[in-house]
Amino acid sequence: MALNRNTNRSFCLFVITMFMFGIRMGQSQLSSYYYSNTCPRALSTIRNAVMNAVAKEHRMGGSLLRLHFHDCFVNGCDGSVLLDDTSSFTGEKTAAPNKNSLRGFEVIDDIKSQVESICPGVVSCADILAVVARDSVVALGGPSWTVGLGRKDSTNASFSAANTQLPSPILNLTDLVTFFSNKGFTTKELVALSGSHTTGKARCLMFRPRIHNETNIDSAFATSLKSSCTTSTTDDENLASLDATTPVLFDNGYFKNLVNNKGLLHSDQQLFSGGSTDSQVTNYVNNPSTFFQDFANAMVKMGNMSPLTGSSGEIRGNCRKIN
Repeated sequence: MALNRNTNRSFCLFVITMFMFGIRMGQSQLSSYYYSNTCPRALSTIRNAVMNAVAKEHRMGGSLLRLHFHDCFVNGCDGSVLLDDTSSFTGEKTAAPNKNSLRGFEVIDDIKSQVESICPGVVSCADILAVVARDSVVALGGPSWTVGLGRKDSTNASFSAANTQLPSPILNLTDLVTFFSNKGFTTKELVALSGSHTTGKARCLMFRPRIHNETNIDSAFATSLKSSCTTSTTDDENLASLDATTPVLFDNGYFKNLVNNKGLLHSDQQLFSGGSTDSQVTNYVNNPSTFFQDFANAMVKMGNMSPLTGSSGEIRGNCRKIN
């Protein structure tokens, strides 16, 4: 009987433990309905603000999408990329991949202000970034996807992590595959996510070596860029579209450019350079709907990168600073 009592006691403890674990797991899961009761107008408010911002400047769509990417790839989707420097930490905005490059912060500030006016202290900056990324793609004619919500905002940022956890435009294919694999993404997802370069711009500093030194580049394409991106560092901040064909549309034009050796960045052209990803690029050229579906799926996965949930983090009142 003692054995039975111990067994029953152990079983009860096991059930209780699993129940509590289930609660914690449930709290950590993101849900598209997270704000249905607490801020039902949040998503429509964000969507309208994004549509207005992109209508004013089509480039803003790519910039807002990039903010979410640069947030999630540095210690997870926690809104840390939005934090200004403080006396206790140097933020991510001035890290090499972000300095003089990331933009759209004022749009996020405006959206946060609008959401705070209807639901104070409810919607996180990290969630705003995730929704804004989806709505920006839709505004440019791209696919939609269901955004999981319920992230909290971090109370710190990491300058050093931003310098090491974001992929460089000079990476070769092998290094790109390894980098994304270390973040939990497959090679297929790497190619799909790279399709975000169908919109937005890059600085001369980032593509100068390619247009002046590389041989796997269309000569007319390279020549067209050299006048505004010379070998002089005075041209560092001059811009060129990542997709010169349809820069204000979210489509498969990026992949069409790659098969014609018109990738702007070294890392772009690596996806179609005689390697393992050539066939996928060709597939996206011929089947844009497949690209849209793969991209949407990869964005859902990216949005789930180490979110702060439950009692972790906070809901910032101002996305630029902790409460």
